[in-house]
Amino acid sequence: MKLLSSFKKELILASRSFYFYVEVIFPLVILAILLFAVPKEINTTSTQYIYLDLPKEVKEIYIDTMLESATGIESEEVELEAEGKTYDVQLIATDEEKFYIVESEEAVRSLAYSEQNVGAVIELDENNQLYCRYYLQGYESTRLKNLLSIVFNEDMSVLEERIENQEVRPLTTDYEPLNNRENAIPPIIALSSCLMGMFIMASYVFLDKTEGVIKAYAVTASPVWQYLMSKIFVVLVTSVVSGLIIVMPIMGFKINYGLLLLLLLTTSFFASSLGLLIASFYDNLAKAFGAIYLLIILLMVPAIAYFIPGWDPFWIKIIPTYPLMQGFKEIILPKGDIAYSLITSAGFLAGGILIFAFTNFRFKKTLSI
Repeated sequence: MKLLSSFKKELILASRSFYFYVEVIFPLVILAILLFAVPKEINTTSTQYIYLDLPKEVKEIYIDTMLESATGIESEEVELEAEGKTYDVQLIATDEEKFYIVESEEAVRSLAYSEQNVGAVIELDENNQLYCRYYLQGYESTRLKNLLSIVFNEDMSVLEERIENQEVRPLTTDYEPLNNRENAIPPIIALSSCLMGMFIMASYVFLDKTEGVIKAYAVTASPVWQYLMSKIFVVLVTSVVSGLIIVMPIMGFKINYGLLLLLLLTTSFFASSLGLLIASFYDNLAKAFGAIYLLIILLMVPAIAYFIPGWDPFWIKIIPTYPLMQGFKEIILPKGDIAYSLITSAGFLAGGILIFAFTNFRFKKTLSI
């Protein structure tokens, strides 16, 4: 009962502090960014600017061939502006590509430079064969450059036949990919609901140190662990609220919220205990800021591996936030690995208990000095 009473008091006191509202407002800002600035699907339509330096008859045949090459192609006359000039161009668009047919090589260079897209000049060589010169941006992959180099050196019918004859085998058919907003949730929750809790917890303790609250426990009958646990309970509440603020509007009721709450609570407990441990070695936030800042940077390094699957060194996997992010991802995946999330929750709970026990020892020791 004393612990519950202490928790209520700490929650009331926390609601009057600046840090409490940071934990609530921050996820609202993140949610607004996800909903209004992050598209669900990335637009993969490529754009090219083409100048057909060809005889009129050949140019017309080339354009007619483009229009007849696939269904759903649209063509219209539009105006484009680049480097202070306006160009009348013909737009030929499909679901995957947009071709702007311009009237001069200067227009190709200008548009390719200003819009940072591929430009091309198609002409006839000495053998009256189509010859193409490309204006690239410099960041194109070797694969794309190789593809561009063979487009006009190989018979298109041969290339098409080879592509159609390639056998593609999916690794699994029982998989539903996440959209961009859903895929961004795991690292964001790791930052806003868990790592932020570590910083907020340390801030609460340093505030109490400044006001002499912790020293008062040296002359009371209340055990130190109840004071520490009441602080942790406050952070657990705010972490759960901030996590649900981000997840619910995006995921709806498609996920297991019981499993989500379990992982949120255990990881927040771990992060809060870590924040308490850091606070036990310093007198104020200014002295501890460097250590907290470096630790947060280290713990967020796995987010790089999360967004770049090809970069996944072994040492990244031993950082606690690596399984944390993967655990959240398994929860939001339509058919994720529930066992992985449960094991991750158990691991963070065990780690949090060990850190809390050592932190309790540290605070008892400093109060008795």
